Amino acid sequence: MNLLRDPWLPFQKRDGHTEYLAITSMALPEVVDLALPRADFQGAAYQFLIGLLQTAFAPENADVWMDRYEAPPSEGELAEPLDAFAEGFELEDGGPCFMQDYESLEEEPANSIAGLLIDSPGASTIQNNTDHFVKEGRAEAICPECAAIALFTMQINAPSGGKGYRTGLRGGGPLTTLLMPASSTSTLWEKLWINVLKRDQLDGEQVSQADPQVFPWMEPTRTSEKGQQVLPTQVHPLHVYWAMPRRYRLAFDNREASCDLCGRQGSRMVTGLRARNYGNNYGGPWVHPLTPYRKDPKKPQEPPLSIKGQPGGIGYRHWDSLVFIDEKGEGNLPAENVKDYPRKADECEAEDIALPRVARLWAFGYDMDNMKPRGWVGTQLPFLAMPESQQERMQSWLRMMIGYASDVCRQLKRSTKEAWFKRPSDAKGDLDYIDSRFWETTEQRFFDALSELGSHLLDDDIERMPQAVAQNWYLYVRKQALIIFDDLTLGGPPETLNLKRITQARNGFTSWFGKNKSAKNFRKLAGMDSLPEEGQSSGSRQTVTDKEQP
Repeated sequence: MNLLRDPWLPFQKRDGHTEYLAITSMALPEVVDLALPRADFQGAAYQFLIGLLQTAFAPENADVWMDRYEAPPSEGELAEPLDAFAEGFELEDGGPCFMQDYESLEEEPANSIAGLLIDSPGASTIQNNTDHFVKEGRAEAICPECAAIALFTMQINAPSGGKGYRTGLRGGGPLTTLLMPASSTSTLWEKLWINVLKRDQLDGEQVSQADPQVFPWMEPTRTSEKGQQVLPTQVHPLHVYWAMPRRYRLAFDNREASCDLCGRQGSRMVTGLRARNYGNNYGGPWVHPLTPYRKDPKKPQEPPLSIKGQPGGIGYRHWDSLVFIDEKGEGNLPAENVKDYPRKADECEAEDIALPRVARLWAFGYDMDNMKPRGWVGTQLPFLAMPESQQERMQSWLRMMIGYASDVCRQLKRSTKEAWFKRPSDAKGDLDYIDSRFWETTEQRFFDALSELGSHLLDDDIERMPQAVAQNWYLYVRKQALIIFDDLTLGGPPETLNLKRITQARNGFTSWFGKNKSAKNFRKLAGMDSLPEEGQSSGSRQTVTDKEQP
C-alpha cells in the first residue's frame, strides 16, 4: 500500500458519509473532515496531511498562499508534486518503508501489534496485573490503514519507552495546536491550509524527492548506542514533520479478519511489531511548527521545552500561553502556525479576502507520566486573530482576568478546606476536582469577554478595559466561586455539617475579595473600588452582594 497513491484515509463528506479515499481528495469541496477511529489518530492524520502540504506544496509567498486559500487545487494539481515522494511512502516493500527502520529487523521477535498504541499496557503492567482499565489483547490484528496512522501517531508522540527506546523530537506527549475555521461549513482544505506556512518560514530549500535528510527511513538509522544525537543542523528543516525516534518494522499476515481498531474486514492484516532500541536520538534546540514551547528567560542558553498535556485538561487558564509570545516574562512561545495566523488575517484583509479573524484553536495531546499515559487531552478554544499592534494590550487584559480567576480558585480551595477540616493544613487527598469545576464553570464567560474585548479593540482601539467587561467578570467569578463553595460545604447530611466552621470560612472567603490584589484591581477597573464587600462595614453606602450579578 502506497500512502500517496492508494485510498487509505477515511474522509467525511458534507452529507455525513465516510469514504476511504486517496490523500489528493483532501482538497475536494465536498470533503469536510477526517474520520479516524481514535482521537489520537485523528490529530495525527491532520499533522500527516499538513506535513505533506508543507513538504510538497508549500506556497512561495503570501500571494500564493491566498490564491490557494481562495481556489483550492484539483486532485491532479496535488498528485503531481506528491508523486515525487511516493517511493518513501510504501507501507510494505522490499526497500524503505514509511516510518519504519531501514533494516528489516528480522532477527527481532514479532511482538503484539498493540505495542504500537501509546495507551496499551506495557509488559510490567501486565505482569503486575495492574492493567485495570486498558486490557492486554485488545488489538491483535489491525488493517494496514490503521497500522499506517498508528505508526505515525507513535513516532510523533513517542514517550519514554525503556532503555534505548527514544522519545519523539518534541519530547514525550507533546501538545499540538492547530487553527480551525470557526464556520461549521468549512472544508477540510481550509482546515489544513490555514496551518501551512510559507516556504521561507522554515529556512530550508524546497525538496523534490524522498530525501533522507527529510525522511529518515530512507537511509540507515543514525543509531544512538553511545548517546549520539540528531541535531537540527544535521538535517533538513522539514525533518521536524517526519521525525522517527523508534526503530520498528510491521509484521503482516495473510488472514481474513476484521480490524480490531476500525472494524473493517480485510484479507491482509498487521499482526506483529518488530522493534529494536537505540534509534534516532533527537537533541538540541528543536522547535516543531505545530507545537507551543516554553523557554526559561533566566536560562537563554538552554533549548525551549515543548508544552505537554495537563492532568486537568486544557482550558482558558492556558489560553494566553498558547496564543501570545512572552519571551521575557513567562517564556511562552506559541506554535509557529498560531503566531502566523494574525499575519495571514492582516494580509488577506488588505487584499479583501475573507479570512475570518475569529477561528478556533484545537489543542490536543497525551498527558504522560513518564512512559505511562494518564489520558488524552483534546479541546477546541475560541481564537481571535488580533493585529500585532493590539496584541500586547489584549494580552495584558486577559492576563489580569486569568490572574484574578486563578487567585479566586486557590482561595476557593483553601476556604473549602477550612470549612471541612478542623486542621486544614493537615488535610490529605486530591482536591483538584474543585479547580476543574471552577474553571469549567467560568470558561464560557471568559470567552464571551474575549469576544467583547476583541470587538472593542478592532472597532474603537480603546486604551483601557471597558468598565462593563471588568465588572461583569469580577462579579461573575465571585458569584460562581461562592456557589461552588456553598454546594461543596452544605451538600452533605445536616448532622455531618459544622455550621459554625462553614460560616466562618464563608465570611473569610467573601472578605478576601476586598483584600486580594487582583480582585482589587478589577474592582478599580470596574469603578467599584469605593464599594465594600459583603460582610464589611458599609454605613449608608451600597454593598456588593450576590444578588447584583449580571
